[in-house]
Order: sequence, then structure tokens, then C-alpha cells
Amino acid sequence: MKKIGVLTSGGDAPGMNAAIRAVVRKSIYHEIEVYGIESGFQGLIDGHIKKMDIGSVGDIIQRGGTILRSARCEEFKTDAGQQKGIDQLEKHGIEGLIVIGGDGSFRGAQKLTEKGYPCIGVPGTIDNDIPGTDFTIGFDTALNTIIEAIDKIRDTATSHERTYVIEVMGRDAGDLALWAGLADGAESILIPEKKDDFQEVVERLQRGHDRGKKHSIIILAEGVGSGVTYGEKIQKATNLETRVTVLGYIQRGGSPTASDRVLASRLGAKAVDLLLEGRAGKMVGIKNNKIVDKNIMDVLIEAHTINEDMYKLSKELSI
Repeated sequence: MKKIGVLTSGGDAPGMNAAIRAVVRKSIYHEIEVYGIESGFQGLIDGHIKKMDIGSVGDIIQRGGTILRSARCEEFKTDAGQQKGIDQLEKHGIEGLIVIGGDGSFRGAQKLTEKGYPCIGVPGTIDNDIPGTDFTIGFDTALNTIIEAIDKIRDTATSHERTYVIEVMGRDAGDLALWAGLADGAESILIPEKKDDFQEVVERLQRGHDRGKKHSIIILAEGVGSGVTYGEKIQKATNLETRVTVLGYIQRGGSPTASDRVLASRLGAKAVDLLLEGRAGKMVGIKNNKIVDKNIMDVLIEAHTINEDMYKLSKELSI
């Protein structure tokens, strides 16, 4: 293989730039030309493809977001759109493609692989919702952003003796809420994977208030519902002064943590190795701190699960 391409797709995640850097530099180390595809699969269809060199990825390892940018692309879900993408890759002589993103991005990579075009997936999403890997690129950075915000909210919650509902990202996966809630000692953690009894949440708040607790923190993943609506329900049920903070897109930005930079570098480099070995249709991941690979198709049909022991512990510690 003499030429490979790399693109980022779906929601951006801190550490994507570190992964791009690893792909580019690992490829050049092996004397392979590497091409960056801008704006995801939409850019692939439109032919927004440029050759990259060592200087192209200089001074980006510490930057959030993605220098290749990202975009949604409904057209690529069709056979015609996928063929347009393959035509562009063949036009530039690109023989393999590395796709950095989440499950939607991996579906595009799998379709290309099925049509004879070798692809490797690199998991990049703050939600940490990709089966087959302990962590995804961007999760650790987003988690630390949330924790920093909660710490600041706790200061004012204590000063004013209020209950705070904090809505975090996680449409279908509760990892951000669970990890942040455990790290910050939240009284209740509400995630899509578990159906919490509202009355149990209320009773926990009331017990804390009765023993003189000055404030309470509830972490709610967006997939459970609106933080504003939940906050209104809490105040009505407990008569405790309640405020709501929706963290929103602040969770996606910022300089990646050391953990995300190292993970992205390891995964990006491994993706190049897999292409050189002729092992198409794979996703790279990390298990027990070892870099592994798994069939993308298996990843797509497997359901994401939370760490049950951590969830149980969060309940035990929030009495």
C-alpha cells in the first residue's frame, strides 16, 4: 500500500488531532503518502482531498477539535453516495482509508469495506459508547471538563444551600454522567441504561437535608430527559430551592488531556499498521491498557453497556 487517506466524521472530540498526527507521521515513517479528507464523508464525495506532510500536523497534538473538520452526510448512506466516495479515492490513488469517529462513521467505513475498499475505524467520541474498547478518544477530556464545572457549581450550591441538577451529554450512553457523578460525589446519577425511581431520588435528597446537608448535586444524562424539566419536578416534590445547569457543547471542546493524547497516538498508529497488514474492516481499541482490534461489524451489532460495579458503588456512596 503506497497511499492512504484519513478523515474525521461525526461529532468532534478532543484528541482527534492527535490521532490525525499519528496517522500522518506513522505513514510517512513507512514511506507511505497520506491524504487528508476534509469535512468527513461529505468532503470525500466532494473531493476535498489534500496531500499531507510532516508539517501539516505540526503543533496540533494539543489542540481540540479536528483540523480536517467534520460534517454529517446523508448522501453517503446511499449506494450512489458511497460510489462517489470510492471514485474520488481511486482518482487520487488512495488504497486504504482510516476513519476517526463514532458508530455512524464506522457504518460508512464498513460499507466501503464491503464494497472492496479497505477501511480501519478509530473510535473518537466523548460519549465512550463504542463496544470493543474501554475508552474512546475524547472521553477523558470531556469528563474532566464536566468535573471542573461541577466543582465550581458545588461552590455556589454550598453558599446558597441549593440543589443543583446538572445535565451532561449522553443521548444513548451514560458513561459521562456515571463517571462524573462518582468522581464528584453526586447524590443521584440518572443515565439512559437505568430507570431510576424518582421517589428514591427525592427521598435521598430529603435524608441529606434532614441531617443538615447544605447542598445536593444530581447528574442527569441528556438521554434521560430535560434537565430543566427534571429540576422543576425536584423542586415541586421537595420544596428545596433547585437550580439547573446544562453544560452543552462546552463538553466537546478544549485541549485534550494527556490520557487522550496518548490514546489517540496509539490508536492512530495501530490503524496504519492494520492497513499495511491487509486487515480491513477493523476497529482499533484499548482493553486493559493493551491496543486491540475488532471487526467493525461486530462492534456495530454489539450493545454498549455501563460498568455495573461502578453504578452499584455510586448508589452505595450516595446514602
